[in-house]
Amino acid sequence: MTSALENAKKMIAEHSIKAIDLKYSDLAGNWYHITFPSRRLEDVMQNGISFDGSSIPGMRSVESGDMVLLPDLETAIVDPFTRCSTLRMLCYIADADTRVGVKKDPRSVANRAQAYMNSTGIADQSLWIPEFEFYLFNEAKIRNGKYAAGYSFSSAENKEDLPMGYEDKDGTAVANRKGYHIDVPFDKYADVRQEMVELIEDIGCRVRYHHHEVGLSAQQEIETELTPFDEIIDKMMYIKDIIHNCSLQHNLTATFMPKPLYDEPGNGMHFHIQLKKQGRNVFFKQGGYADLSNEALCFIGGILKHGRSLTAFTNPSTNSYKRLLPGFEAPVRLFFGLANRSATIRIPKYATSESAKRIEFRTGDGTCNYYLAMSALLMAGLDGIKRNIMPTPDNGMGPFDDNVFNWSEEKKARLVSIPTSLEEALQALKDDHDYLLAGDVFNIELIESWVSEKMKEVVAVRNRPHPFEMNLYYNL
Repeated sequence: MTSALENAKKMIAEHSIKAIDLKYSDLAGNWYHITFPSRRLEDVMQNGISFDGSSIPGMRSVESGDMVLLPDLETAIVDPFTRCSTLRMLCYIADADTRVGVKKDPRSVANRAQAYMNSTGIADQSLWIPEFEFYLFNEAKIRNGKYAAGYSFSSAENKEDLPMGYEDKDGTAVANRKGYHIDVPFDKYADVRQEMVELIEDIGCRVRYHHHEVGLSAQQEIETELTPFDEIIDKMMYIKDIIHNCSLQHNLTATFMPKPLYDEPGNGMHFHIQLKKQGRNVFFKQGGYADLSNEALCFIGGILKHGRSLTAFTNPSTNSYKRLLPGFEAPVRLFFGLANRSATIRIPKYATSESAKRIEFRTGDGTCNYYLAMSALLMAGLDGIKRNIMPTPDNGMGPFDDNVFNWSEEKKARLVSIPTSLEEALQALKDDHDYLLAGDVFNIELIESWVSEKMKEVVAVRNRPHPFEMNLYYNL
């Protein structure tokens, strides 16, 4: 604590910091903040900042005592977007009396997941690569009321989706092709993406690469290098914020929505995962299928076994299930395979060395709360190792290396399907959550609150007329 405090004071002096901005997350993954003068840092570190948890959706707790925000000095960064020189820090939401992270604090859940993994003896480190996929639109017009509802997005990159008044006089808007790795000048926002990457690296997070994605309306991808769980999970919150704010500075708007555009590629958030113990890659064993160890296979088995309930955290929006459709490289069946992009878990074929060997979970999307989704994935995988859940072709988990969409209906029926709606995923979570309770990482109160808050979204969408219903039924 002392060295971290001294480092924070050094940053304050070097950058003439006037304010400290504390960030914390609600259950859904929305950020909240509170700001105080930098001169009060030591007092806040000692006493925390009390706040009304009942005003934060899903955070109301049966626990007694007030809640306080406790800054995590290790997460301090200089804010790149504020006019006033400001130091950002992430917080734990803690009980005022015990100063222990409360049951429904997402960062505390992740902290408990890390501690639980260490306690099992299976691994002492997990490494992750998140893939950030998002669209950069020039315009995003959204309206929802009793008498009118609708939305429109536009992109100067797509001839069929140009902004109002934009005439494409230089002819660089594109049509009738995929956008994957499209080059400049047609990749109009490569410099914006590069600016985002520089800001990401400035906060100590190494980027593997970035590029234009398949969607012609300026779909982007930024991918980090393998980074320890407890580091990347916080950095991801900062990365998402950098992408949003950097976009706005360039008169663009970013969305991580899984399916903002009908019949166009969706935004996923793939997670690459690797476990280590005493510096050794637990997932690597030469000679097995794809050089995977038994631990790796059982970790995969655990994720696939609990895959339906996991989607309640990895795909927690009604929009998520509009992306999980056949034909868009989005997985809809719970199996794994080598280099198979129709699989829930893909083994990257290019990752052949011991240091690189890892698995890739392809189902998730950017509407997830990173703390909860990644903790749930870790818990499911560890449960697979503890219970020796070995995936095999006979139990429908694979490995399958061919395109299952081309299988016969009879053969496809052997595979377990991902839920087709958020409501179905929430029911799966209610039916299957014991693996999350190990080590008190998750708890019944959090799960019940999650289901309750997410069902509000289900009902809100279900109760509203859909624009396409007007085409179908208006004149009947």
